[in-house]
Amino acid sequence: MRDNRCMSEQNGTLRVGVIGAGAFGRNHARVYRQLAADPASRLEFVGVADADFARARAVATEFKTKAFLSAAELIAGGVDAASVAVPTVLHLDVARELMQAGVDVLIEKPLAASVTEADELITVAEAYGRIAQVGHLERFNPAVRATLPLLTRPMFFEVHRLSVFTPRSLDVDVVLDLMIHDIDIVLTFAQSKVKEIRAVGLPILSKKVDIANVRIEFDSGCVANFTASRVSTERVRKLRFFQPRQYVSLDYSRQDVLVLTVDDETPEPLGLDPFNPASVAASAFPGITPSKPTVEQQEPLKAEITSFLDAVRRRSQPEVTLQAGRDALAIATQIVEAISAHGKRAHLSELSRTE
Repeated sequence: MRDNRCMSEQNGTLRVGVIGAGAFGRNHARVYRQLAADPASRLEFVGVADADFARARAVATEFKTKAFLSAAELIAGGVDAASVAVPTVLHLDVARELMQAGVDVLIEKPLAASVTEADELITVAEAYGRIAQVGHLERFNPAVRATLPLLTRPMFFEVHRLSVFTPRSLDVDVVLDLMIHDIDIVLTFAQSKVKEIRAVGLPILSKKVDIANVRIEFDSGCVANFTASRVSTERVRKLRFFQPRQYVSLDYSRQDVLVLTVDDETPEPLGLDPFNPASVAASAFPGITPSKPTVEQQEPLKAEITSFLDAVRRRSQPEVTLQAGRDALAIATQIVEAISAHGKRAHLSELSRTE
């Protein structure tokens, strides 16, 4: 088995690649090329691999690198680290092959097709001493990073993630495709075990669930409501939460955070509509102080990949561990099961057939 540390010590250059030349893989390739263009990065972009060689060649040509037909070929090309951006059902096989060959991995979300497969990935990473990170992109959103220091005791979350329909990622339902981003963030913010899950969802334009609403209650008493849709007419990515004497509104897309704080010595005003923070901030509610934390604009994917490469070089724990990816996947899986159980109770399959 090759050892990344020995290779880095020899010439200081980290050799990277991408497995999967779809939409996600192309974006990873774009960022690796941007980073490798800086001589100070000590990074070499070896290539892109995909079973569809024409697609791999197209992405490789666009970003001035080599095309490979498989992970095995890319490994033979001499990579130290690689992004795994293949369909979810292939994550285990591809990531395991890479790690067993001594390659560190950044695995796109969701971590695996099942919790059992996620556990196997954790076992393989530990057995082979690999750095393995999960691609929960919103962890690297500057708005999320700016919100972390504000956390005290979140007690109620309201989360909306709505997207227009596209033919990508239809191998999983909307919970694993979109909602899992917010599940990971809320788990990180709430820091409490899940007590109860209630969920409803429907397939609309695909054979998988395309729209879902979920209510999660935590042991701490915190409650989180999630709505995710990939059949919306608009694109919305917002997370809002309440904690003692404070309301925080986070917009993922705009990378913006608004905080409304009730002054310690002032009673909470009656008639406040916290879901219209702009009007609150501009009006004369006594005792409420609006503020906007400084948010340094940055592309989350570039921040994610940079963090991964830093962990590889330092041989340190990545910012988003396989365990964190496994935890989010476990909750997402329970949500999918709850949606299925609700559908059976409501006889939704019978209604869809008759209509």
